[in-house]
Amino acid sequence: MNLCKVTKYLVLIGALNWGLIGIGDFMGTNLNVVNMLVGSFPMVESIVYVLVGLSAVKMLVGKKC
Repeated sequence: MNLCKVTKYLVLIGALNWGLIGIGDFMGTNLNVVNMLVGSFPMVESIVYVLVGLSAVKMLVGKKC
């Protein structure tokens, strides 16, 4: 799998997660999937968020894949 595909998947995961967080707020529940999956490992959760953010930056400033 090349870097472009990984970047796209991470941005997609981040976008879906943020959408679920918003829906969860309206419903009064926590739908943060990243937190649900790795919440018991806060450092891993932070790494996922950093990777999603870096992927978004790469997509904004990088060459088209």
